[in-house]
Order: sequence, then structure tokens, then C-alpha cells
Amino acid sequence: MDTAAPLSTVTAQTKLRKIETFAVPPRWLFVRIETEDGAVGWGEASLEGHTEATQAAFAEIRERFIGHDADRIEDMWQVFYRLGFYRGGPVLMSALSGFDQALWDLKARRLGVPVWQLLGGRVRDRVQVYAWIGGDRPSDVVDAGKARLAQGFKAVKMNASEDMGWLDSPKVIDGVCDRLTSVQALGLDVGLDFHGRVHKPMAKQIAHALEPLRPLFIEEPLLSEHPEAIAQFANMTSTPVALGERLYSRWDFKPFFERACVDIIQPDLSHAGGISEVKRIAAMAEAYDVAIAPHCPLGPLAMAACFQIGISTPNHVIQEMSLGIHYNTNGHDLLFYMKNPEVFDVKDGYVEALTGPGLGVEIDEDKVREMSRDCPPWRNPAWRGPDGYVREW
Repeated sequence: MDTAAPLSTVTAQTKLRKIETFAVPPRWLFVRIETEDGAVGWGEASLEGHTEATQAAFAEIRERFIGHDADRIEDMWQVFYRLGFYRGGPVLMSALSGFDQALWDLKARRLGVPVWQLLGGRVRDRVQVYAWIGGDRPSDVVDAGKARLAQGFKAVKMNASEDMGWLDSPKVIDGVCDRLTSVQALGLDVGLDFHGRVHKPMAKQIAHALEPLRPLFIEEPLLSEHPEAIAQFANMTSTPVALGERLYSRWDFKPFFERACVDIIQPDLSHAGGISEVKRIAAMAEAYDVAIAPHCPLGPLAMAACFQIGISTPNHVIQEMSLGIHYNTNGHDLLFYMKNPEVFDVKDGYVEALTGPGLGVEIDEDKVREMSRDCPPWRNPAWRGPDGYVREW
């Protein structure tokens, strides 16, 4: 009788021999893996503002997994997550996310199929998308909305307000409503991102004022470390509540499902354990009748990973795109490192299902290596109120 090969067996064909990281402008961290036979996979472990810490975590990934079988994606995910004893958090999970994406990319490329074929096949032919139009300093949101319409978008997201005090002027609430209606007047659906910068005394007032204006969703109405307050907030409004960019595993999402206080989850494919974990988080969400709309203000590899989830996941509703986002400066935009930028073309508010092997994007490796030389670290701005106190960014 034939017996299964021992777990320690690794073929030369799939044995990992190289794991590299590349910090590149504007603020992204790309991951490249290679097997003994020269097969390559790419992923993205971008953690905005903490690139150096994430790169350092790859020392452990190299030590554990050089020489391992690249096909054993789930086994490596479990080893890295569980055997370091200290679990979760943005740095470790972002490193694991980029590595996981690269493993899926490599495996699907070897098989000559898109990653979504390995996730059960596609459930939709195209993915609805939205773009960012700013709002931190909101004077130009109407012009930005017009530009998004010209690019083919039908929905956008913007920050609800500038930085805000714990208890701020009622004029701030008027400004939020005015900006929303001015962009809606263009014919766009609008999601409002509170960005965790709005505290409860203001959040509930703004939600009440927004109710008749019917935004697409309210994102991060409060910081995720306050699930009890978010549950209170959710009971105050009929507007869909979205959150999740600062949650890093299915265990982080669990209390929000149990409290029934979220309508749309937004795990980030580069922070929340990669394709493997976000697919599991999406399945958990479906059981609670919660939709998924992955967070992605990042680069092309993170974007492509999101589309693999969107194409194959029944409760996926809409995908954030970072095309032209204000973080992408000096020409380093979403398409800058791609050889096939046309796969992200937006038509009538949708992107067609990616059909290329792996993640479906072809990365210009020479450009990545060149731009990673002496790449300066990105830091988010520090904001202070008129009294000098630090405000949430």
C-alpha cells in the first residue's frame, strides 16, 4: 500500500532559497520569494510608517522558512503565527501578509492559473471599486470628485473632516455635511471615513446629522480599541458602519461580529494575514451577514491580492483603489512598478476580473531594485490642536 510522503519531504522544485524585501517609494514594502528552480512570487508587506520594523521581522521568516516547501502555505502561516509565542499585531502580521501573498502568487504561477482559481473559483466577473478624494484639508474635494468621474469611478471615499477635538465646534458638523452634499451633487456615491480621529462626543452628533444625507458608509467612526462604544454608536444610526483596517486577525474581528456592531469589514490584505487569513475572516463575516470591502491605500501587489479575494468571495461588496491617492507622490502611483497596468482599468465603476497567473500583475523587477536604493522612510504627519495637544491622525 502506498503511504503519504513524510511531512519533512521537500522537492528541489519547490524549496525556498531566497526571501527578499524592497522598500520603495512612496511608502511600500514589496516581498520577493524564489525557489531552487528559479520560480518567483511577489507580495506586499507595506505597513505605513513602520517599514523598518516590518523588514526586521523578515529575519525570522528567512530563518524559519529558507529551505521549506513553498507549496505548504497554510503550514508556514501557522508556524509563523503560533510558534513565535507572541501573536498578532501590525508588524508581525504585515510581514506574514506579504510573505503569504508571495507564496500564493508563486504557487498559482507555477500552476498557470490566477490565485482566485485556487480559492474556489470566481463568483463574479468584475469587482466594483471606489477611489479616495482626500478630505484631510477638504477645499478641493469637488475637483477631486470630478477627476474620479472622468477616470470611470462611480463611488468615492473621503475623510469626513480635518483633525478634530474631543468636543469641537458645531460648525465642524456643518462642514462635514456640506462637503458630503457637494460631492454627492456630482452623482457620486460617497463613503465617509472618520479615520478614528473622531471621539464619541462628536461622532454621535455627526452620525445624526448625516442620517438624512445617506452616505454609502461611515468608516472607523471610533477607534477599534473601543468595541463597546462602537456598539453604542451602531445603535444610534441606520448608516452602515465599516471598520477593520487596524484589526489583524480573525480573533481581532470576533468581538465586533459578536456585538453585531459592524455592517462592512475592511481587513487590509497587507496587515491582516494576507490572502489566507482574509479569506477566513470573510467567511466568518458571511456567517454574521456582514459584507467585506478590503482596505487598500497601498501598492499594486496589495491591490492585486484584494482583487483575488473580491473575485472569489460572495459577501465582497466594493474595493478601495489607491489610484491617484494623495500619498502617491512624485509619480510613484499605483501603476508605476507594473508592466501590465491595463489590468486595473476602471470602466463604469468596475475592474474586470484579473485573469493572469498568480496575483495577475507583472512587476518591473529592475525598477523595484533601482527605486529601493536609499528609499527614505515615510512617516505620517503629527497634528496638534490649537491648545498644543496631539490629535488623532
